[in-house]
Amino acid sequence: MTTAAVHPTDLEPSLIAPRTYTTRRLRVRLDAAAVVSLMVFLLYALPATLIVPGLTFAGRPALIVGLVLFAWWVLARLSPWLLMVGPQPLRWACLFYLLAFMLSYLAGVLRGLPTLEANAQNFQLLITAEFLGVVLMAADGIPNWQRLRGVLRVFVWSGGFMALVGIIQSVLAFDIAQYLTIPGLELKSDLADFQLRGDSGLFRVAGTATHYIEFSTVMAMAVPFGLHFARFAEHRATRYAFGCATLLMAGALPMAISRTGVVALAAALVVMFIAAWDWRMRYNMLFVGGAVISALVILRPGLLGTLKAMFLWAGEDPSIEGRTQDYDHVAAWFSQRPWLGRGPGTLIPDLYIILDNQWLMTLITGGLVGVFALAAFHITCISLATVALRRTDRVEDRHLCAALISAQVVAVLVGLTFDSFSFTTFSFTLALLSGLCGAVWRFTHPARTVRTSTVNRLGG
Repeated sequence: MTTAAVHPTDLEPSLIAPRTYTTRRLRVRLDAAAVVSLMVFLLYALPATLIVPGLTFAGRPALIVGLVLFAWWVLARLSPWLLMVGPQPLRWACLFYLLAFMLSYLAGVLRGLPTLEANAQNFQLLITAEFLGVVLMAADGIPNWQRLRGVLRVFVWSGGFMALVGIIQSVLAFDIAQYLTIPGLELKSDLADFQLRGDSGLFRVAGTATHYIEFSTVMAMAVPFGLHFARFAEHRATRYAFGCATLLMAGALPMAISRTGVVALAAALVVMFIAAWDWRMRYNMLFVGGAVISALVILRPGLLGTLKAMFLWAGEDPSIEGRTQDYDHVAAWFSQRPWLGRGPGTLIPDLYIILDNQWLMTLITGGLVGVFALAAFHITCISLATVALRRTDRVEDRHLCAALISAQVVAVLVGLTFDSFSFTTFSFTLALLSGLCGAVWRFTHPARTVRTSTVNRLGG
């Protein structure tokens, strides 16, 4: 199934000043969509531990681009010539998230922090600014549906590249990620090793991500968007190419040997099954799923049996037992500072415990206010994408909105199984897809001045 190459609303003129309009399809050298696309490519194509020398992990090239986006968005809010027209509910969710973060930050400072915790809190402040920069510029800066689809194409191709790296690691037992370096950058720490899982002799891989769970979850978030372009791309050859990229991502996910990744993919597909697919598409997906499973049996014998055992014997898994044993520590820390927490980033694993639960991590470091802000952020994104889905009658747009909803559902669920915001490939993928929830809400808004407005471009 394909649709028209140009979305009807992209032909509408955009208001850039009183009684001054321009086309929303103006070709420019540099706009928000191009910079966001660069961030996505760097996030997936380069190893997560590759940074600018002398900087912390906030110095990943992709994250530095996120900081540039944050500065650009602030400039756009201060300049009358760059200020976009119209409301954006996601800005309020981001403001609430930032206020909750700053209150927790202040609470940490007031209680008195040792040097390591103070440094960790400052690091988290920088990461948060970079995260919000991606969210806000994706929501406010992308000018039209065409550019939005362009960003998502880069996202899918980059995800396919990471999946290919993971498959090579798993099938050939060769870590190609160590060669994905750029002169002038350095590895801050070692890449994820090939960790054995159980007694099967199989090992876990992480692609270019920091951790195996992170790798599997970003693959799960990307699969619905790969399916979107495999179904709606303009040309048949392009649809086949996106289909291959999607199969790579779906096939690479189990190679991380992660329960979280399998649950994440199942959740994403359930959302698509309910919100976007007709029965023909559902039957086609069952056929494709069977083909992927058959390929995995051939490429990695024993992999599916290992995954099955991980679910059947989850009660005896040391990782599950370790998570439940952390609850006593969580209760003690929460009772000490229930409202604003210990301070962002202050629960350092080397000093305390490794807490594999983002919601509990937020509860301890940000308190009830932080948990409420994070929940409000997810709910806002889901609500905006749902409103956009209901506004439009185009099948392609509805499918895309459902994919954005699925990403938020995945983020909420995997936050229960690992400290997801501690891993920047995952968190900045979430930032991108969260910002796009605000973009589709804007593109489907009934008022043209809201629908066609955007942050002004940097180049002509």
